[in-house]
Amino acid sequence: MSSKSLPILPGATLGILGGGQLGRRFTIAARPMGYKVMVLDPDAASPAGQMADVHVRADYTDHAALKQLGAACAAVTTEFENVPAASLIELANHCRVSPGAAAVAIVQDRSHEKSWLADNGFATAPFALVNSEADLDAALAATGTPALLKVSRFGYDGKGQARISTPEDARAAFREFGGQPCVLEGFVKLECEVSVVLARSDAGECALFPVAENRHENGILDMSIVPARVADSLADQAREMARDVADKLGYVGVMAVEFFVAGGQLMVNEIAPRPHNSGHYTLDACVTDQFEQQVRALAGLPLGDTRLLSPVAMVNILGDRWHDGGPHWGTLLAHPAIKLHLYGKEAARPGRKMGHFNVLDADLATALQVAEQMRHAL
Repeated sequence: MSSKSLPILPGATLGILGGGQLGRRFTIAARPMGYKVMVLDPDAASPAGQMADVHVRADYTDHAALKQLGAACAAVTTEFENVPAASLIELANHCRVSPGAAAVAIVQDRSHEKSWLADNGFATAPFALVNSEADLDAALAATGTPALLKVSRFGYDGKGQARISTPEDARAAFREFGGQPCVLEGFVKLECEVSVVLARSDAGECALFPVAENRHENGILDMSIVPARVADSLADQAREMARDVADKLGYVGVMAVEFFVAGGQLMVNEIAPRPHNSGHYTLDACVTDQFEQQVRALAGLPLGDTRLLSPVAMVNILGDRWHDGGPHWGTLLAHPAIKLHLYGKEAARPGRKMGHFNVLDADLATALQVAEQMRHAL
């Protein structure tokens, strides 16, 4: 057995590329388990850096910083998908890295991701690749209108996408995006959106969390409801499809698969090679949360129990709330079944994820009702 296949035990240092809220939660999970954490992030005010043992303030392509991380850490993971694959390859020469560069390279580029899904037999909404303005007419013919034009790289939370109704819209949006490669996605008659967060080990062991039902506003996740209010057969199918995606990617670590439900059928929307916003309910409602699971998968430990202990509704708190004297924390924290999680970000901006809260109740309808009330009261 090689040293890389042996479990990494408490006392070791784990590294993470990226210092946002997901890295912060990874750090919070790792430290009580006895691990030290080193964060690589250029932002001096990094939310994860605030909690870590060491914060290396450098770019993700900085060779000296990567060498420092690789020398100090027994294993390194990521908290966002746009980490350069070359940096992961460089780190893999020094320590265990998960997820691997090959899987990340596929899912960090929307064009590669969509093509990979289609090539591997996974249903998706209609799409066409757009590499130049000359591709737009054929792409529109393939997807129909209305459609969404999305940049292939660095788009998230509704950014880097535009709704298209006419060829003129498409050309204007493509030029606005600087002529960079895009994907044009056709609309489907959406019944709801669901997601599955899972972890997969080096040995191919897979642990799947319960299916979440997700609501979005302006392209940003607003609320996750667990268990999802879909047929058991559909939930089972979503979990199996998510497992199949992870297996075919050869993925190691925590990931999420987002689905559209249309006509009673599942279509893969996106893959996230990291813990996911829709998995934040696990922090309070599952035996093992997604961040402890990320630590376990990275360290080569047995994966944790993913059982749901209580129905739950998770609500995102965006920077829009920081006006007119808000947010009203007293109102929120007066409720005994609400768990508040803030991310330590200094500046509140519209659309920026500043935190979330989970509402737990033995009755899902009651949890959802309280979540809606508190969402407005906040």
